[in-house]
Order: sequence, then structure tokens, then C-alpha cells
Amino acid sequence: MALQNIGASNSDDAFYRYKMPKMITKIEGRGNGIKTNVVNMVEIAKALARPASYTTKYFGNELGAQSKFDERTGTSLVNGAHDTAKLAGLLENFIKKYVQCYGCGNPETEVVITKTQMITLKCAACGFVSDVDMRDKLTTFILKNPPEPKKGSKDKKAMRRAEKERLKEGEAADEEQKKLKKETTKKKGTSGSSRDGAKGTSSKKKGNGSDEDHSPAHSQADENDQLIADDEDDGDDDIQWQTDTSLEAAKQRIQEQLSAVTADMVMLSTNEDKAKSAKKSPEREVKAHQNGSKSNDPLEGLVNEINGYLKKGGPASQLKSFLVLSLDASRTATQEEGSQMLLLHALEFFCGNASPEAVKEVPLAVKVLYDYDVLEEEFILEWYQKGLSGANKSSTSLEECQAFCEWLQNAESESEDE
Repeated sequence: MALQNIGASNSDDAFYRYKMPKMITKIEGRGNGIKTNVVNMVEIAKALARPASYTTKYFGNELGAQSKFDERTGTSLVNGAHDTAKLAGLLENFIKKYVQCYGCGNPETEVVITKTQMITLKCAACGFVSDVDMRDKLTTFILKNPPEPKKGSKDKKAMRRAEKERLKEGEAADEEQKKLKKETTKKKGTSGSSRDGAKGTSSKKKGNGSDEDHSPAHSQADENDQLIADDEDDGDDDIQWQTDTSLEAAKQRIQEQLSAVTADMVMLSTNEDKAKSAKKSPEREVKAHQNGSKSNDPLEGLVNEINGYLKKGGPASQLKSFLVLSLDASRTATQEEGSQMLLLHALEFFCGNASPEAVKEVPLAVKVLYDYDVLEEEFILEWYQKGLSGANKSSTSLEECQAFCEWLQNAESESEDE
């Protein structure tokens, strides 16, 4: 089949790559039933990337004759006898109006119907969008019979929409993760500042003592903190601070920090059953322990050990370390009603009767018991406020604990405001 360049202006270009078959026509019938059949209209339409019905209808409109294209058989008929040259000229006009780009003249265009029912030609070579003259008769036929979209164009649009949706979902997920991270960081910062404030108060109080008084307590506190992660997959945000309270760990800490004699003194038996003692006032309980009454209650054992430690001349600078090592046995005992107040009164009583140096250790000892959840904030404040309003308002232990209790009150008011 002979080929020719698409567009009359390109007919002399031997290297022009856009080509179409030369038109072949055939006259059929006689009299009033004579018709012109464009034999290879389907091949021409494929080369122009336009439906064959468009070119057939254009011939009928321009010639003022009825035209018909049979989709089933691919037959293109125009009423009347028309020679090939005339129809070829009309085809050139169709190419200029509906095929070639108005910008670059390239025939590689696509018919696009806009939302306002306007027909445009989008060029794939230069990107120019050509506006078709809507006064032409063929435009009405094209609007009623829009061209089928190219294969894959719908899929490409669907893929682009899906890609946009995935990007939006990813951005939303990233925003959620950033918000969660910020909230977690704020919570950590709040708890960390509270801890730092408490440590600052304790270190400020202890700064009045000697360097020898400061170093043992600091090293002991560092060794008692152990980092345990809840799950590896949860990341750094789920890390929890815990202390190993097993009997073996307590023995190891005692052996490392104290001499053999002191270790035997503070080691408490954890195999004895706790005996519930009758309720007594804090003053009577403290006096009972001072008189040497014995009990299987771990808390009473801790009070007796404090008394014995001070009576045996134990250095006041190591009272905080001594309490840290004795916490394993006393932590569960303070869950009973009145036990925490008893422990506070015992510290006040024994340290007040021991020496001025021991009195200075009271706020540090209370801080240790508070950090290890042996003493609760409400009991510490209740003991301090009752002491100030009662007969012990001139107690040196209460005076030493003033800064720590004020810090507790400020921390509580800040948490309520938040």
C-alpha cells in the first residue's frame, strides 16, 4: 500500500516520519443510489489517530450529502459520485482543523473535550493546546460521539490519584508521629525537671557539709539506678527506671558499701512473716522502739536499726547510704496505715537526740525514702504541717526539712494547675 506524508506542507520531506496510506475510492450503484466508497478509510483513520466516523461525517458535511460509516464492517460511504482528488482535498482540510497542532504542525495530538464542552487538541510533542473552531458542523458530532480514551490513560489517572492519596496518608501519619513525640518529650521534660529540682534541693542542703559527707551518698545513688527497657520495639519513649530489690542485690550492695560488722547489723530477715501490730500513736511507737521492744514487722526493724546505728556512733554522713541499703525490707511494710508517719517520727526523734550532724541528714534521708516510694508526699507534708502547728514546731529536724517540704508543695500546685 502506497504511503504519503501527513499534511500537504510536508509532502516533499523524504525523512518525515508521520505517514498515512493514499486514499482509495470506489463508485458504487447507479442513478439516485450511486455512492462513493472510501475503501481504506479505516487505515487512514488509524494513521491520523482519529475515529473513521469523524472523517466520513466531515466529507458528508462539506459535500452536503449523506454519509455513513459502518462500525461492524468498516465501510465508509458518501452519497453521490465523488472523485478521489476531491475527497483527498477535503481530508487535508480535516487534518489541518482536527489533527495537526496549531503551534508546531505536528500531527501527534489528542482530542480533548473540556468541562465547558469545548474541543481542544493537546500536542504530545510541544504541549501546545489548540482551540478548535466550534462553528464548524463536525464539532457537534464530536461532542455527541467523544473519542475513546487511549488505552492506559484511565489507569494512569487512577494511579496518579492513588499515589496522591498515599502521599496524603503518609504525611498525616508523619504529623501524628511528630505530635506523639512532642507530647512524650514534654512529659519527660516535666518529670525530669521535677526530679532535678528535688536533687538540686538535696545537693544544696548537703553542700554545707564536707566533701567526705557528699561523695559516699552520691556514688551509692548512682549505683542503685538501673535502666530497664520494656520492649526493644517500643523505642526510647517507653524506657522505665526501676531498682533491683531482690535479696541478692541487697546483699551485694551491703557488702560493697559497708563493713562486715555494719552489714550484719543492717541485714534484715525477709523470711519471717509480718505480724500486724496494734495501732499506736507515733510518739508511743517511737518510745517503744527506743526502749528496745522487738517485733517481726520490717518497718519496726528499720526503726530499731536507725536507733542502733546512731547509738553505736555510726557517722551521720552515711545515714542516707544506710537508709538506701535498708529499703528492700521496709518498702512493703509502709503500706500499712500509720506506718509512714511512724517512720517520719522515728527519724525526727532518733536524729534529734543523736547529734547536730545527724539532724542535718534528716531531709536527705526523707528524700531517699521519698524517691524509693517508701514515703508518700501527703504523709511527708502532713508530718511537717502537724509538727509546725504542734508542740514540736521548734524541732530542728522540721527546720532542716523546710526547703524540701516547700518544694513538694510547689510541685503539687504546679501539677494541679497543669
